[in-house]
Amino acid sequence: MEDREEFLKQMENLNVPDINTSGHQHSVKMAIMNSERSAALGVWLVIVPCYFLLCVLMYYYFHVHVGWFGSMFKLMSGLEKTPYIDFMGPLVLFVLPLICVVINVLAILHVHVQKPDEHRSKARELSFTIKIKPFNILLIAISLIIVFIFINYVITENISIKN
Repeated sequence: MEDREEFLKQMENLNVPDINTSGHQHSVKMAIMNSERSAALGVWLVIVPCYFLLCVLMYYYFHVHVGWFGSMFKLMSGLEKTPYIDFMGPLVLFVLPLICVVINVLAILHVHVQKPDEHRSKARELSFTIKIKPFNILLIAISLIIVFIFINYVITENISIKN
């Protein structure tokens, strides 16, 4: 019983630190997206274009005419000949990787807005911080490579058609 009373007295006599919340009121930190979820979604957005590019690479450069390489290539080329789903090729090869880039950039980018107060300058400050998440950065790089391959293909295809 004495130990308990001593403990209670010690707890009552503790000095509580003073917390200054004024600094926290003047800054707003925005967490935009979760990096693990965006990486998982990004993997799914990149798998289909990577699979198609692998099939094209195996079909044309290594001359592997195995059924599933050729069938994937024929499926994608058949999509552009079908009137109502001809947008699927560009959607898969361009839009999905761009969505992957956007969600992964939002996952590693943190924005910090600091509002002016009386102790500092009157100007607002906006800071961008990039967290180094290797998997998200890898997905961004792969997605950008896919987008650039598709853009390169479209440009060279249009040049060869005009000539």
